[in-house]
Amino acid sequence: MLRGKKEFTLIDDQMVAFEAIRDASRKCQQDGKKRTLIVEGGPGTGKTVIAFNLLAALTREDQYVIYASKNAAPRNVYLEKLTAGGFRKTSVSNLLKGSGSFVDSKENAIGTILCDEAHRLNEKSGMFHNKGVNQVLEIIHAARCSVFFLDESQRVTVLDIGSREEIEKWAKKEGSEVQILSLTSQFRCNGSDGYLSFLDDVLEIRRTANPTMAGIDYDFRVVDDPNTLRDLILEKNKEGGRNRSRIIAGYCWEWPTKGKNDPTYHDIVIPKNNRGEAIDFEMSWNLGSSATYAIDPDSVNQAGCIHTTQGLEFDYVGIIIGDDLRFENGHVITDVTKRAKSDQSVKGLKTMAKTDPVRARKLSDEIIRNTYRTIMSRGMKGCFVYCTDPALAAHLKERL
Repeated sequence: MLRGKKEFTLIDDQMVAFEAIRDASRKCQQDGKKRTLIVEGGPGTGKTVIAFNLLAALTREDQYVIYASKNAAPRNVYLEKLTAGGFRKTSVSNLLKGSGSFVDSKENAIGTILCDEAHRLNEKSGMFHNKGVNQVLEIIHAARCSVFFLDESQRVTVLDIGSREEIEKWAKKEGSEVQILSLTSQFRCNGSDGYLSFLDDVLEIRRTANPTMAGIDYDFRVVDDPNTLRDLILEKNKEGGRNRSRIIAGYCWEWPTKGKNDPTYHDIVIPKNNRGEAIDFEMSWNLGSSATYAIDPDSVNQAGCIHTTQGLEFDYVGIIIGDDLRFENGHVITDVTKRAKSDQSVKGLKTMAKTDPVRARKLSDEIIRNTYRTIMSRGMKGCFVYCTDPALAAHLKERL
């Protein structure tokens, strides 16, 4: 796309959004006014595809454009692909920035900022979250035209503040005109909106018209043994030599520093399958917290997590659901105490629980359900699931 090739054909509401944003961006450069566009859409609706089409199109018009995101994993993959494709790393790295890069930016220093995964934005920036005022404010301040691609159901950490309300608040403060756009047709998960509705229903995020998988054309399976899950993903990963299938686990196993670069150190150990039989299943989290887990040649033999896969997609995903999601007394319940201590997603909840237990419980519940919804929607063609809780496995099978 950066070379002018029409790599993706935008259709329906994708093209409507692309043209609306391009027109708004051009107007900003002509009349000097600030404009903010919020593009709302679920998994697979084309948010990132639209963002990259805009990055390419507006850059070719000699405008200074930046693609920004909180999660580094997608940016690292894009950078790797671009440099492998012949672009100079220094050139393309200036197009791809973290969401905390605008703390010290001057007002309107950038033509357009395309903020992908805007639901993952934080208030403060920096390693210790002590820099700046608010990432939403800083992005709007730094650009004449700011675009936020948003799915509030993918907020997966305590620090995630990205919401339509938050963006509108800071846009008003900066004197920026706001426009809302919506993406409804999704093209991941075999193009099945029914599957995403099923996930929302079965995870008890919201009631939908798809309580079962009946009539839904998507390869969703529940297996009773994690070894079966691994075999399925290894098999799918070989199909067509694509290397595009991965295992992703809930963050219920510790990720100690001592084993991060040791392939013989297995963080994830599951001693029994759902039939109560002793098994031999061990697996490492992605080694060295690889910045490009999604495309590393050998990472199919390691487990990714929400942080190394959000914003990316695969042909097939194998999901290991840990004890933080179980089925009890007729309902799917969450249990934040089963999350690994090394999980930064829920850091701060214990302190919050002392002063505001209701909010802490609501937030932890939302984070866990959203995490599994997000990783279970990464597969283009299929999703295979193993649950450490036999009752949850049985419930999912009943809902098929």
